[in-house]
Amino acid sequence: MGQAAINAAMAALVGFTAKLLIGQANFPTDIVEDDVSVDFIIVGSGSAGSPVAARLSENPAWEVLVLEAGGAPPAESRVPGMMLYSMPDYGRYGYNYRTTPQKYSQFNYVNNANLFPRGKLIGGSSAVNFMMYNRGNRYDYDRWAALGNNGWDYKTVLKYFKKSENYRGRITPENTAYHGVGGPMTVESKRYGTPLAKAYLDAGRELGYPSLDTNAASQMGFNTPDVTVKDGLRQSAAESFIKPNLHRRNLRIQSDSQVTKVLFDRNLRAIGVEYKHRNRVRRAYARKEVVLSAGAVDSPKLLLLSGVGPRQHLEALGIRTLVDLPGVGQNFQDHPSIFGICWNVPKGMATSFQRLLGPASKIEYITKRSGPLSAPFGMEGNAWVRLREGDPTFPDMQFLIASLSIGVDFGLLISPTVGFKREVYNDYFKPYQGQEGFNIGPMLTVPKSRGSITLRSNDPADPPLIDPNFLSHPDDVELFLEGVKFALAIGNTTVMRERIGARFNDRPVTGCKHLSYGSDDYWRCFIRRMASTTYHPAGTCKMAPESDPGSVVSSRLLVRGVSGLRVIDASIMPFITSGNTNAPSIMIGERGADFIKEDHGFI
Repeated sequence: MGQAAINAAMAALVGFTAKLLIGQANFPTDIVEDDVSVDFIIVGSGSAGSPVAARLSENPAWEVLVLEAGGAPPAESRVPGMMLYSMPDYGRYGYNYRTTPQKYSQFNYVNNANLFPRGKLIGGSSAVNFMMYNRGNRYDYDRWAALGNNGWDYKTVLKYFKKSENYRGRITPENTAYHGVGGPMTVESKRYGTPLAKAYLDAGRELGYPSLDTNAASQMGFNTPDVTVKDGLRQSAAESFIKPNLHRRNLRIQSDSQVTKVLFDRNLRAIGVEYKHRNRVRRAYARKEVVLSAGAVDSPKLLLLSGVGPRQHLEALGIRTLVDLPGVGQNFQDHPSIFGICWNVPKGMATSFQRLLGPASKIEYITKRSGPLSAPFGMEGNAWVRLREGDPTFPDMQFLIASLSIGVDFGLLISPTVGFKREVYNDYFKPYQGQEGFNIGPMLTVPKSRGSITLRSNDPADPPLIDPNFLSHPDDVELFLEGVKFALAIGNTTVMRERIGARFNDRPVTGCKHLSYGSDDYWRCFIRRMASTTYHPAGTCKMAPESDPGSVVSSRLLVRGVSGLRVIDASIMPFITSGNTNAPSIMIGERGADFIKEDHGFI
């Protein structure tokens, strides 16, 4: 059976099982008339677009239309433990993008590239991610403000994090000032963990790091993740912000509506969008503003297709340049991670597919909404540390422990999804296949490498060229070298060795066997071969003062050189945040909505 057939069979089984567990997922949508005219058009219903739409519709005098390229989320997307099973089948509800072949990294991945899926369904990537709720560090936002982006300092944005949050985690005197209660987005502490979860926290203490709420006063230490889950069900941005407000007559969402172009009048004011709905080209018009919340890949793509971007690039593709804006699609940032730093453990210590989908797990989930199916699959804990000289309160590395081994499924699902070459799997992972284990993945929180998003052609149906340019800056490799050593230290703690029975996979990795095993040069080789994406694209519509030649939007998220157009999503980040990007994207949506309200006289 080929990989495509395996993926299809797995997706069908998981979808059927999910419907038995929770019933058919549903999300009511609307069909709008041709050439509809509203006050605001929001392109995208993801992490940022959903809060923008919900907050603008609080004014009953404003008509708000959300255009979403995908359809309703499937049942399996609501069950937290099932997400990994669904990843290979993103074609049904995602953009199956791939990166360009990388020059400096990913040498053990097919075509030196990897799958780069983005959510194409109601809720966007918040409906298909691993639900981690990490805000990042206070310095992330103070650094944005220091560039000249007024109103983006940590003290200000903290109010917006709290505004969106309905926190159900453990409240203490130390963290109560940092959390919100009663907001639209429910955030819980992860409901289930294998024995590795507690062991990871104890390993941190053994190394001198506290266990703490990393979304509160300090980010430096180990934690059990907070997740965007409510009563055992995923809370996508659309589930949290849009769905509860669809009773408002001024808020509509239309699915299966792929926006292909922003429309401008002769004064370069955005007046609407052109989009494809059920194979028909249609238009919608905005009396006040068009808001692009399509994400750090598709928002710059839309600007470029609309004639806003680097003149040389646009003219080479036959696109008429309306505004020569060199920064569009540049400044691409992502968090590279290393896969393959693995340990094996005795049965029962880590995640297994059998326990996840076994009868006991299903019964516990149906009756209590708890157990393995209630938590992101295999995600046990995080740590943020500073490995180099500098501000001891600002991390340069994040570590994620995943309680699954690459070969636990005998190479059927995880390895093809991650994208390893078959010969790499056979050589490095196969000797341990079928065994339980865990992976500790170092992740650069503030990488120095920069990539780009560019157009492949002037055809909107063509996927863009996504070039993360991973590890193009040599400092990223050297910092990763320190990260590998710290990951090994975690796995070598007494807790991990004696309580969990961890045994390190010390086979030399494919492509590095000519180097002395364990030497710095060996690990540098390992890094360039095994590092890949954490699926956190950001920065491609940079927020910066007009004096910055790479600036795309102002501090109020207005696109430069035109009027009536904003970008509100992770693409506006001048520097990527030092953690998972979903929570900051929601905050950006909340902040951007307030800018719009202020500019149009509704406070």
